[in-house]
Amino acid sequence: MTTSLNRRTFLRGLGTALSLPFLEGLAPARAFASTASQPPLRMAFLFVPNGIHMPNWTPVAEGRHFELPPTLAPLAPVRDKLLILSGLAHDKARPNGDGPGDHARSAATFLTGTQAVKTAGKDTRVGISVDQVAAKFLGRTTKLPSLELGCEAGRLSGDCDNGYSCAYSSNISWRTPSNPTTKEINPRLVFERLFGGGSTIDRSQSQAKRNAERISILDLVADDARQLRRRLGKWDQQKLDEYLNGVREIEKQITQPQSELFLEGEVVPPRGIPANYGQYVQLMGDLMALAFQTDQTRVCTFMFANAGSGNTYPMLDVKEGHHYLSHHQNDEEKIEKIAKINLYHVQLLAHVLQRLNSTPDGEGTLLDNTMLVYGSAIGDGNLHNHDDLPILVAGGGQRAFNTGRHIRYQEETPLMNLYLTMLNQAGVQLDSLGDSTGLLDNLA
Repeated sequence: MTTSLNRRTFLRGLGTALSLPFLEGLAPARAFASTASQPPLRMAFLFVPNGIHMPNWTPVAEGRHFELPPTLAPLAPVRDKLLILSGLAHDKARPNGDGPGDHARSAATFLTGTQAVKTAGKDTRVGISVDQVAAKFLGRTTKLPSLELGCEAGRLSGDCDNGYSCAYSSNISWRTPSNPTTKEINPRLVFERLFGGGSTIDRSQSQAKRNAERISILDLVADDARQLRRRLGKWDQQKLDEYLNGVREIEKQITQPQSELFLEGEVVPPRGIPANYGQYVQLMGDLMALAFQTDQTRVCTFMFANAGSGNTYPMLDVKEGHHYLSHHQNDEEKIEKIAKINLYHVQLLAHVLQRLNSTPDGEGTLLDNTMLVYGSAIGDGNLHNHDDLPILVAGGGQRAFNTGRHIRYQEETPLMNLYLTMLNQAGVQLDSLGDSTGLLDNLA
């Protein structure tokens, strides 16, 4: 076995390059952002469609002494690592003369702050999204400059919302003004992308061997793992064991047979996609956490569903579509059901945040070293408004943000000001981004 430190950032086997998490004994081998002993900063942007029932989202009190409202109650374990931001707006998600199509515009504008050209053809145009701006800086030394995830398939053409291309509804990440960075919706393919190594032939042979012999990817790197473990201290050994156990659990979920329909009225999902929507979101969140933990990427976007999604939630005894219910017209029964969906999404978010918060990373946790934004570019789905958006930030961003607060900003403060501030804290100095008007104050 070679003793090169750079060699030890991976465990290798047939067609496999299993990246390692941050281990103190291997710190000199890593290309971390500032010093060899400090983990890197990560950014994540999580999108939910159709707005939120805002009375159940917005805390009454401002500052530190606020109570989590019903929809945000599942986030109590990480309350002190949250910023709930009220008053932010996305003007470019409004029609501004283009007529209906708020859902498509909301996704297209969410990370770009740019008015999407209204078209159902190939001439889509919006703007470069904040994640791709960040990826050019934070992703220069990682295997994947950015990772785009989603839990609902989409199309890159056709009319999905009153004359707006499906490319707008299905994507929040835009590599160029005219080209989205298409998301991956199959956890198995994400897993192979993260942990496959070598040539295409090697990766194919690795997957074929695992499928035929019903073995784990960890079996292919077992010898390498045992040799590495002998060189590590006790604390690093424990972290390595926890990481490998986490990989094994995710792999089990990806390879287990599917027995239920994913969504009512749809076909059985492809192998690797859980039949249960909640398990699906959690699994994709776990893969994002693994990608961060192993420094495969430092930038991720994650769409819980596409803009205007009509997903049903039979597990909540909600058989009507999400989009339909968001237009509740103050019907109490519909409001109750939309509140259930909002709460369920936040419960799934809580799983992701607690996964990040329970993963050691340097002297803190993955969540401590992350700036994660969760929200929508539609406020109240019934009103289709694009002001006072439901936005929260989780993670301290390596102490860049003073968390544990609810902050209310002046009406019409651009959401892009938050993203510009995040980039600034990450060392990316820009004068503007989308329709930003400056840095967002009162975050530090």
